[in-house]
Amino acid sequence: MPYTCGVLGASGYTGAELLRLLHGHPEFEVAVVTADSNAGAAVADLYPSLAAAYPGLTYAAVDPADPAAAVAGLDVVFCALPHGESQKLVPALLGRVGRIVDLGADFRLPAEVYADWYGEPHSAPDLLGRFGFGMVELFRDVLTPTANVAAAGCYPTASSLALAPVVAGGLVEPTGIVVNAVSGISGAGRKLAAANLYAEREQNVTAYGLLTHRHTGEIEFALGHVAGSPVQVLFTPHLVPMTRGILATATARAAAPGLTTAGLLDAYRAFYADEPFVVVTDEPPQTKATLGANVAQVTVRADPRTGQVVALGAIDNLVKGASGQAIQAANRVLGLPEVTGLPTIGVMP
Repeated sequence: MPYTCGVLGASGYTGAELLRLLHGHPEFEVAVVTADSNAGAAVADLYPSLAAAYPGLTYAAVDPADPAAAVAGLDVVFCALPHGESQKLVPALLGRVGRIVDLGADFRLPAEVYADWYGEPHSAPDLLGRFGFGMVELFRDVLTPTANVAAAGCYPTASSLALAPVVAGGLVEPTGIVVNAVSGISGAGRKLAAANLYAEREQNVTAYGLLTHRHTGEIEFALGHVAGSPVQVLFTPHLVPMTRGILATATARAAAPGLTTAGLLDAYRAFYADEPFVVVTDEPPQTKATLGANVAQVTVRADPRTGQVVALGAIDNLVKGASGQAIQAANRVLGLPEVTGLPTIGVMP
């Protein structure tokens, strides 16, 4: 029998993408979706793209007195909630659902790192050890059959997968790494805000979160894990006028002279040889090549003139950067093949 699933916060972009992907998953069956702001509305009315898949499904509200009531007894509950909300719900969910997969940042980082980057203490630090960091390619060892999942963020996924082989191999210095990344506007979520209006975003590129973006801590956490020691990153995100996609461009100083592009590409292909969702490309990756797919495309260059290494990674922020990655990690902890129900081919044109 399929695993019964619930999606908390299913009216946002990541929630809708979860519903799209879960419908095509042969081992998952969506039973409950919640959205307090859209409680009682039909999924098909809010997202006509999902009408054929969920013709009779409506959004339920979460009962504040018993947050687990709507999903109690389900095998897997995906939390696609705003930052800070999962911390309030997870204590009630544990023990009443089979597995929790959190797409937010609430259970990704150690308590002290979380406090540094989010400016507030974690409200459930005793539960952090019950979650595995859900960037499967780099954290497969912690995604055990008993773990819940804290799915990785979109910028950290593109950046960390781009840099992991050279960091893990000690081929670059662990400090002074610079990551500049551009993202489509869907990463800001489905909300009314002046900065998200077409007239504000079209023909406009802006940097934001200078020096303090919360995903910096997550990139350093992921790269520190593969390096086995602390890694320092200067991260600058940018919004660009497209709907989906992230392209991360990272530079790092070579740890020793003599690196070549051909040698680095060989190292990348060896590092990701068994990874179905990472493609190492000769040419710079394009965001459009990953559209709709749970795939990261990465490449790397050595620059003998400056002694720098340049690494690039492209993903669809809503799939490999969010909902697809969450399902991949859920497949892992449930003992299913990681590729189950997940597309590896992008949509073109």
